[in-house]
Amino acid sequence: MRNDTATASAVLALTGGPANVSHVTHCLTRLRLTVADPAAVDEGALRALPGVLGVIGAGTPSLQVVLGPGVVDTVTAEVERQLAAGARAGGVRAGAGAVDARKGAGPPATDPGTAADPDTAATTPSPQKGPLAAALRRIANVFVPLIPALIGCGILAGINGLLTNAGWLPGLTPALAAIASGFMALIAVFVGYRTAKEFGGTPVLGGAVAAVIVYPGVAKVTAFGVHLSPGQGGVLGALAAALLATRIEKWCRGRLPGALDVLLTPTVTVLVAGLATLYGLMYAAGAVATAIGTGANWLLTTTGAFAGLLLGGLFLPLVMLGLHQALIPIHTTLIEQQGYTVLLPLLAMAGAGQVGGALAVYVRLRHDTTLRTTIRSALPAGLLGVGEPLIYGVSLPLGRPFVTACVGGAAGGGFVGFFAMLGEQVGATAIGPSGWALFPLLTGNQGPAPAIAIYAGGLLTAYAVGFAATLAFGFPRSTARDTPVTDRTPAGSA
Repeated sequence: MRNDTATASAVLALTGGPANVSHVTHCLTRLRLTVADPAAVDEGALRALPGVLGVIGAGTPSLQVVLGPGVVDTVTAEVERQLAAGARAGGVRAGAGAVDARKGAGPPATDPGTAADPDTAATTPSPQKGPLAAALRRIANVFVPLIPALIGCGILAGINGLLTNAGWLPGLTPALAAIASGFMALIAVFVGYRTAKEFGGTPVLGGAVAAVIVYPGVAKVTAFGVHLSPGQGGVLGALAAALLATRIEKWCRGRLPGALDVLLTPTVTVLVAGLATLYGLMYAAGAVATAIGTGANWLLTTTGAFAGLLLGGLFLPLVMLGLHQALIPIHTTLIEQQGYTVLLPLLAMAGAGQVGGALAVYVRLRHDTTLRTTIRSALPAGLLGVGEPLIYGVSLPLGRPFVTACVGGAAGGGFVGFFAMLGEQVGATAIGPSGWALFPLLTGNQGPAPAIAIYAGGLLTAYAVGFAATLAFGFPRSTARDTPVTDRTPAGSA
């Protein structure tokens, strides 16, 4: 039976103890710890811990422990509880970072906090450096906490669509529509709140400025000679508005005395940022959002097969560079505009290629019992879209199978993209799940049934091509079929 309390205790002990942990957070599949002394982490014992699917970033301050969807939420909460209990007892001051983060302070920039995992694929095995990577990580931090609501509302929207098309439960469908659509109608407010929190402002002020975007009364405001529309600019406008509000707030707090700060800082912040949002940011962000939607549709209808090949084949390398985080607001914008993102089903093929490649490794290296045990334990998670165990435990350490698995992802993406060229778009109503877990979220311009069939065909194609390519080209010619592989250093790491 699963014991999340014991898992949390063991994780803390193997990462150098509570005093070594300065920050705790999680994404869809991973517990993320910022550690003071990376050398104190016992990576081998951590990997062997029951329930741990993988470890990423060992030897660096940003440690990621892959636990899988659902499990990671409860284990993270238990880790935070134990750190807070130690801090209250006066023995663990380092754990205060986790408590502060829950009370409103933004997480440190060293914590990736991604998505996207939009497809629950792995992030890079070591923290990315440089201003671009840091900015992308912080933007991802804004959107990742919104993913559970996107998933829940997306599934309800799909159920409501099926009931409506079938003519069943007509008295219930309006209620389901309201529940499923309420979050998306106000997502700009949540993005504004999260942006201010992440970048060091007062979260409620960020939410207040972003709320201007969805307020119905903006229809009476004229900017650049045209009336604004409620929701114009969407999440991109909310992100920009909250960033501006945070800058204004910080400027005010550094210049106003305490007595005036309480009254004037929030007033000036909301006023100046609100006016800038109405008379500039909404219009500009709306133009960008429209261009994203138009560009995505053009890309698939004109070059669908080629675009699918590129997206499905290159997604995991992009993930390893940290560049996939830029896709999170794009996914959210497409969902907000069209009701689904057409990019996620293409990107999900990358994980399917890894499954096919891992199966080929299992067949080829039949006497490597350790590797085959890893594959057997990781395959169920891989089929459900949790790709880290297969990537970091199998394909990437072997080198060639990672590349051939990407070929499988390209083939699956090309399959889905080809049907987009024929007018059959496949989209996901939420970001987060991948693999088989994406089926409940699938829809498209022709309805959910064709979308599900095309997506299933893409998965099968990625499995088959990833398997065949790995079997044919994933091993050196000198590698005998019955010879265990002992050197699993990732290609290019020497």
